[in-house]
Amino acid sequence: MPLTIYNTLSRTKEPFQTLTPNQVKMYCCGVTVYDYCHLGHARSYIVWDSVRRYLQWRGYTVEYVQNFTDIDDKILKRADLEHSSMTAVAEKYTAAYFEDLHRLNVRDADSYPLATGHIQEIQDLVTDLEHKGFAYAVDGDVYFRVRKFAEYGKLSQRHLDDLQAGAGDRVEAADPDQIKKEYPFDFALWKAAKPGEPSWESPWGNGRPGWHIECSAMIQKQLGETIDIHCGGGDLVFPHHENEIAQSECAHDRPLSTYWMHNGMVKLSGEKMSKSLGNFITIRKLLDDYRDGNDHQIDPMTVRLFVLTAQYRKPMDFSDASITAAGQSWQTIKDGLLFGYEFGERLGWADLAPIRSGAISTTTEEVDRFRTAVDDDFNFAEGLVVVFELAKELRKVGNIITHDSEQTVDPNLLRDKWQTLIELAGVLGLEVNPDELKVETTGLSDEAIESLLTERQIARANKDFATSDRIRAQLTEEKIVVIDKAGVPSTWYRS
Repeated sequence: MPLTIYNTLSRTKEPFQTLTPNQVKMYCCGVTVYDYCHLGHARSYIVWDSVRRYLQWRGYTVEYVQNFTDIDDKILKRADLEHSSMTAVAEKYTAAYFEDLHRLNVRDADSYPLATGHIQEIQDLVTDLEHKGFAYAVDGDVYFRVRKFAEYGKLSQRHLDDLQAGAGDRVEAADPDQIKKEYPFDFALWKAAKPGEPSWESPWGNGRPGWHIECSAMIQKQLGETIDIHCGGGDLVFPHHENEIAQSECAHDRPLSTYWMHNGMVKLSGEKMSKSLGNFITIRKLLDDYRDGNDHQIDPMTVRLFVLTAQYRKPMDFSDASITAAGQSWQTIKDGLLFGYEFGERLGWADLAPIRSGAISTTTEEVDRFRTAVDDDFNFAEGLVVVFELAKELRKVGNIITHDSEQTVDPNLLRDKWQTLIELAGVLGLEVNPDELKVETTGLSDEAIESLLTERQIARANKDFATSDRIRAQLTEEKIVVIDKAGVPSTWYRS
């Protein structure tokens, strides 16, 4: 069964065929850098990072480009608010983007083009559109003639007549530049300079780019006139991606992208999450300050797992209950990923290092099931079922070994399962650091624990159960698990 992708353009799942065999050109609309990234951003970039990882695992060479919009009205407003400059604000929040997304194990794109670094390409594209009659200049502004592009609305399935009928007088009230336009839904390719704002010289006078033209120019410069996959949030379908298609395809007379992919939005306790409504949570606040239903700090891998448990095109709801459930699931997978580091030596493994992710050469039942699941439009949630089953099986064996019971599974088979788990979880960006097994030295020493257990054993022999229970509670507080066995001294291990 081939890899299939749901194409927003056709509203159907289509077999994946690249323009060049085994090579993928992929562009993702990045953030406008005027604030810290929120959970909605986390979902989008975790999803596209996972799509990229999976394509690479399937043998494709992926060239992945993600832009930053570093000139925009929102950035200029933030600069005024912070008594700063456009450049300083953009640099500050670009750096914050990398800090936050790296914590979620989102890999860097192959390149991060900036709008301000493509001014000449933007102007060249606008000039081409003007020469072909798709654009017109008015008092230093340049607008795109949407009615001249017969296929306008094909991505969002919106028709101009319906848009105009539904808008009434609202468009003119919301857009002070309506008087300059030939048609209400024409959009700006170039904006005339305003006092105090950054601007660049152009054939139409000093000004700056419109939002939509930036991505078209950067795609053309970085990847070419037609790419394989264009992705982004579902809120970008209209007008941003619709306008990208119009201006790019009118300029080049060929499709901008073969496949259009969009992730669903994130709700916060059932309500749409947005900055305008004030009900959003930033990535750094979620990881640094938020506590789940068990009063635990949120592990970055819990957030990544939470995102991947939902079908990427559908809305998903963030709540205390959902993030707590994700945390419990991650603990199971984490235990499985740590299995080899913790128990490999006792199982007689000669090599305790896992294979490099992406290097499994043999096909197993689990690998086949995983690939079949995710090949169906990147069904990561179904792929996670395989990962979770492997982790639960390894954790079960780990519990048997921990409790000094005899485990009967072939150690070599256990190693194969661990390697497969490392491999498949890594495809989804779910990884652990073996150092997490190291016990902190700030707790009770081994000698102190043994002393307390001896004291507890004497108390139990004297039927002083109050003292026995107190010592056990003390050890539990120190994350020491005590195992009582009939006729022999109690054993223990650090949780």
